[in-house]
Amino acid sequence: MTNRKKVSALLLCGALSAGLLAGCGSKNDSSNESADGGQVTLRMIESLTSPKRTTLIQASIDKFEAANPDIKVELISPPFDQADNKIRTMLGAKEDIDVLEVRDLTVSEFVNNGFIEPLNEYADKWSDYSTVSAISKSLGSVGDKLYFVPNGLYERQLFYRADWFKEQNLTPPKTWDELFETAKKLTDPSKNRYGFSFRGGAGANGTTDAMVLAFNGDNVNLEDSMFTKDGKTVFSTPEAKAAIELYQKLYKEASPPDSVNWGFQEQVQAFTSGVTGMLLQDPDVIQSLQEKMAEGTWATAPLQAGPTGKALLAAGGAGWGIAAESKHKEAAWKLISFLSSPAENTEFSKAYGLIPIHTSASEDEFFKTGPYKTLLDMTNAPDTFLNFKPPFEYPGTGQWGQVEMESGQALLLGQASLDDTLKKWDSYWADQKANLKK
Repeated sequence: MTNRKKVSALLLCGALSAGLLAGCGSKNDSSNESADGGQVTLRMIESLTSPKRTTLIQASIDKFEAANPDIKVELISPPFDQADNKIRTMLGAKEDIDVLEVRDLTVSEFVNNGFIEPLNEYADKWSDYSTVSAISKSLGSVGDKLYFVPNGLYERQLFYRADWFKEQNLTPPKTWDELFETAKKLTDPSKNRYGFSFRGGAGANGTTDAMVLAFNGDNVNLEDSMFTKDGKTVFSTPEAKAAIELYQKLYKEASPPDSVNWGFQEQVQAFTSGVTGMLLQDPDVIQSLQEKMAEGTWATAPLQAGPTGKALLAAGGAGWGIAAESKHKEAAWKLISFLSSPAENTEFSKAYGLIPIHTSASEDEFFKTGPYKTLLDMTNAPDTFLNFKPPFEYPGTGQWGQVEMESGQALLLGQASLDDTLKKWDSYWADQKANLKK
């Protein structure tokens, strides 16, 4: 399952009814002052709603209101599966919305429609902006303009059986080639033990894309990640062929045979139950591993690099932006900067299992050891772990997972050749680019 799909799967629906109070002006805004001496009511809507998350956000809002008695915040929390459509509808109708949760999936759309305000002018004057990580800034930006401040990040990392590694005196693999060699050493079919929790079913493209991008390394256009810097698709290169050759070997020589059909649940279950020794996943599995596995039996390591020493990762997430039609932009930014401060964001991230946006969070004892330390280490090393933008602007992005899964399974089962498979993937993205230009 991809980052975005898993967010959908893990978040429970929760709703607070939308109020009808319109925002009133204040001494900081150009709108009319209210009869109570200038109190402003900000209307704020979230996207990735769940009861736990809404409770955490509301607690931060309560602290903000206590510190800013002239500003009240009305939090609107639609059910998760309806939230983005509700946000689109409200923005399109120019309803009173001041602060909104913008996702990596929606930011380009909202920018193209003129729905959200660039935040550079505010961020440049924000004292805490200097510790916002480069990946967080990239995630919230389109081109050179910042449109939302992330409230937390999702990044992929390696989970491995520390006890198995200790038995064989192995060290965590730093490259994809090392991962394959390590997986082979851990594999013993007679014991139903395999080195790698392969995923050939839904979400399989998470692995193939990661490997192809890492093998292409610095040649990838990070702003248009299915393409190289010279405009070719990443699947057209000799590096892509080398990556998928290794992908085939990883399945055939170090993974359970039925993992060609595995999705998210199966690959995680195989790891927690002791069938597989390595798992590539996002931080939302950490709580499950802590619940189901004995302490000390597992650990984490950074995402694997390609032959040039570069690993490419896409940080997923969402954050707070300002509606272009807001009449209370100064007050809206005051709220965003409060929620995004190192103290508030770090506590929110710890409570909800996200990667904090501030590099200073690495000084917190919670992130100095354990599974989250790896994630912060990657975030704070942007020259090695290159952050790329997923191709959300292409209409066919949503279908890519299905296309890759079906053709990838055919490849792994010997029903298609490697060259034909890569040609199919190359043509898919070349067509996407051509159609986008029309």
